[in-house]
Amino acid sequence: MTAPGRTCPLSYRYAPESLRRAPELAVESLWIAGGLYGNPFALESLLALYERERGASALVFNGDFHWFDVDPEMFSHIDATVLKFHGLRGNVETEVATPVADAGCGCAYPDWVDDGTVARSNEIIERLRNAAGDARALAALPMHLVAQVGDTRIGIVHGDAESLAGWSFSQEALSSAGGVDAARRAFARADVQVFASSHTCLPVLQRLGESHAIVNNGSAGMPNFRGELYGVVTRISISPSDDALYRLQCDEVHVEAIALRYDHAAWEKRFLELWPEGSPAHRSYYGRIKNGPSYTVGQALREELLRDERRQAERGERAQHAGR
Repeated sequence: MTAPGRTCPLSYRYAPESLRRAPELAVESLWIAGGLYGNPFALESLLALYERERGASALVFNGDFHWFDVDPEMFSHIDATVLKFHGLRGNVETEVATPVADAGCGCAYPDWVDDGTVARSNEIIERLRNAAGDARALAALPMHLVAQVGDTRIGIVHGDAESLAGWSFSQEALSSAGGVDAARRAFARADVQVFASSHTCLPVLQRLGESHAIVNNGSAGMPNFRGELYGVVTRISISPSDDALYRLQCDEVHVEAIALRYDHAAWEKRFLELWPEGSPAHRSYYGRIKNGPSYTVGQALREELLRDERRQAERGERAQHAGR
């Protein structure tokens, strides 16, 4: 598909092998926040949570920290605060700073997303560009980072292992056998044990073998689960926290989803001031902001794959033993 909003520009692409490099970050605890979407109240809460972290730590914003912040002062505040930390550019920052012809919002939406949503996202990015001002700092941000927590290598991306706007780490893709197989190949090519992503808006934490996992935090700045009005961020650490919604352990590191509880009433009020009823963002997102999406915590955490693999291995061992 080549329609604006569905196109994935060539400039968004990279090879998984590009992550086979020395890490830019080496810490005991790594926080990753994708999809802040211009929510200043979520940003304030995130910084308060992160300041409680002890030991060597880093905070990475892995793209789409802008979106709803079409007020120039609000945009500048988000920009200045995020850029004090480690940042990646998502498709939103890329299309604000260096628009690609016919890319629209740069979301590269798959065919299961309806045309109305795509068209409204293209309208949102046009309005956001008017608020951005000088966006050279956004243009200079990388598309991916490599971090090391303990002895574990982590590939931090916005989309997936091959594209800034890729959907291979979406909960939908990771529900299929083909998606899991593709993810396994990406791990081998990139030489990482954990991929941390965002972009596709719904969280998933999925194990792929004893030592590999994909964690997508969904959205830091919007609700992620039905009836639950908080954002989600990722924490990867050599020690577990007391605040994880859910977690997996991959070798020595704990990969966790952390609830980001912000002043929801204040954010809803500010959102409605910027995006009143009938506006494109209101039509696409207000229902989710008000009530959360039709998705549950139980759908996000996926350990069954490993259990199934263990069962298959045990059956294979028994069959082999019986044949002797």
